[in-house]
Amino acid sequence: MGSFRDGDMASTRSQKVLRDAFRGFMRIHVLHHAAKEPIYGLEMIAELKRHGYVIGPGTLYPLLHSLEGARLLRSSFKLVAGKRRKYYRTTKSGDSLLVKLRAQISELVREVLYEHDGPAK
Repeated sequence: MGSFRDGDMASTRSQKVLRDAFRGFMRIHVLHHAAKEPIYGLEMIAELKRHGYVIGPGTLYPLLHSLEGARLLRSSFKLVAGKRRKYYRTTKSGDSLLVKLRAQISELVREVLYEHDGPAK
């Protein structure tokens, strides 16, 4: 019975690590798009879904608010079809961070995908 629990705990820990990694990927993805053009929540939910991230407003909006709170995004409102829509763009700090992230991602991708010795043992 002990090994079953150990397996469950390892699986739970693995799922948490995976979830945390994907949250990081989503943040980078949001910054990437907000650097290119103004973005809004529902648009980003659809964009992230295209890449396999199935999230709802309860996940995305806190992510956007945390990036805004960190001064990586700034928001503005526009009237669209008679309704106020909140748009986000990167700040100078967000753009600078994205440059650093791209360099780190590039290095990581080279190492993980092209310089590995085969599957982990």
